[in-house]
Amino acid sequence: MKKVLITGGIGQIGSYLVDSMHDAHEITVVDNLSSKKEPMLPEDVVFIKDDIRSPDAGELASKADIIIHTAAQISVASSMTDPFFDADNNVFCTLNLLEGARRGEPERFIYISSAAVYGNPGYLPIDEDHVQDPMSPYGASKLCGEKYCTMYNHAYGMPAVCIRPFNIYSPRQDPSNPYSGVISKFIGRVRESRPPVIFGDGSQTRDFVSAHDVVDMIQLLVSGKGKDGEVYNTGTGIATSIDELASIVLELFGREKIIEYQEPMPGDIKHSYPDISKAKKIGFDPKVDLYKGLEEILELQA
Repeated sequence: MKKVLITGGIGQIGSYLVDSMHDAHEITVVDNLSSKKEPMLPEDVVFIKDDIRSPDAGELASKADIIIHTAAQISVASSMTDPFFDADNNVFCTLNLLEGARRGEPERFIYISSAAVYGNPGYLPIDEDHVQDPMSPYGASKLCGEKYCTMYNHAYGMPAVCIRPFNIYSPRQDPSNPYSGVISKFIGRVRESRPPVIFGDGSQTRDFVSAHDVVDMIQLLVSGKGKDGEVYNTGTGIATSIDELASIVLELFGREKIIEYQEPMPGDIKHSYPDISKAKKIGFDPKVDLYKGLEEILELQA
């Protein structure tokens, strides 16, 4: 059994990782419970309530075979109002874990970055070589974490690899998450017999990827697939318009297609979806289509 440290293991991706890995590995979860969620973990999983900036978190990283770093400050709005807090949580915590891992002999350090590193796309679909031009402190801090991982690979031989997930969603999604938030808002309004609200004409596109598929990608990296020092887009490779998303939600509820359109949000990116051919080359095969993924949310939240 490998010793696996999962940071942010109470969160959306972390909790699904625990579910899928705890039978085969010795799992330790470290989470500061900032999400206010109560830890509901299998009995064989060690839970430690701690901040990943702490020396103890670094020590945990030094003893792990695999470190999966999912913990982060994810609010773009919060990062805009308090860039120092954002950097403290997203940059220095990553550096703390990397330094801890450097004292040990890890098989792999897996960093969960974000599509926010790209900013406003210059071309579509977005591949990993696309210029990284983040439009928020959050995007900048996630990119900085990536750069530390790749630098540690070059300078110290750290077996670090990064993924850039696009719009993750699942029944465990946080409504405040800037990427899955639109799904939660649409479902919430339709459940209350109100029309979903779209800012703009609804033609803007995103790639909505199930947390289950993101976990599958991480599992590939845990198994040794992929190349250290590299970054991999993680999505479905399918562009879905916000209008299509609203229509699917209405269809699942059996409601008439009535949508409320409002003025576009300032600075909203028009289109964003990835090229996932690099991930596919190492065996990534997203399996959850958006209709089935949204259906799962409605079933489990009923």
